[in-house]
Amino acid sequence: MRLSPDLTETLAAIVDEGTLDAAATRLHLTPSAVSQRLKALEHQVGRVLLIRGKPARPTPAGQAVLRLARQLALLEHDTLVELGADEPDAAPISVPLAVNADSLSTWFLAPLAELSRTHSVVFELHRDDQDFTAGLLESGAAMGAVTSGSRPVPGCRVVPLGAMRYQAMATPAFVRRWLPDGPTTAALAAAPVVYFDRRDELQSSWLSDQGIDPTRPPRHFVPASADYARAVRLGLGWGLLDRFHSADALSKGELVGMGGPTVEVELHWQQWKLRSPLLDAIAAGIVGHARRELWQPAR
Repeated sequence: MRLSPDLTETLAAIVDEGTLDAAATRLHLTPSAVSQRLKALEHQVGRVLLIRGKPARPTPAGQAVLRLARQLALLEHDTLVELGADEPDAAPISVPLAVNADSLSTWFLAPLAELSRTHSVVFELHRDDQDFTAGLLESGAAMGAVTSGSRPVPGCRVVPLGAMRYQAMATPAFVRRWLPDGPTTAALAAAPVVYFDRRDELQSSWLSDQGIDPTRPPRHFVPASADYARAVRLGLGWGLLDRFHSADALSKGELVGMGGPTVEVELHWQQWKLRSPLLDAIAAGIVGHARRELWQPAR
């Protein structure tokens, strides 16, 4: 069985764009032609490859074909550059990457901007918690990812980046109201806390280390890094902040530390093992910048 690159490209376009109509626009085809290509590919492999919803999502079999489509596109791009299509004048290739919210809002975009000046590439970023970005590599949705996992995803290689360090912070007014005698067990059980979302474990980990049931305090949910930090600065609740989001407010006295343990989240770069000059350049840029910006634990 041979899989046609045109058919695998069609599947990738549907997944990327979310609908057959949008994929048709991207591929300069009619929606009917896109539908026929998808049916032909599914008939060829004997599997359903797509869950037809909004957005369309690949089945497990579709994920395998999606990875192939992305690898073929990357290899084609590298080959054309090697044959003389000078970057950044070559036709750009879209490279999907997965990254956690705090990295995205702080250090991650700078190396991508530098890479875009020297390589013919556009980036599609998928934001998720660092504990879940590895799943986007497995599904084929991303070629590389910032993850918290040091164990390589099957078919990927892993490189340590450094660690984000978080400390419990609050406004002076919040401390005076809720923690007048310091961060006692009773006070922390009653003081409102800001979580990123319901999968955010940082605050729960910190509370557990203090001997407090993390389900007891009232919880706000603010699912964007900059807005999360602003919520803490406005006194909505206390929260764990990294130095990127807290240094300026600390220096101005707008925030104070609450003590307790520093929570460290070690980050790693994982990418497909596929040998690609472009993918290797992306990895080198991201890893180099991360190691300058993030705290480097002793190894």
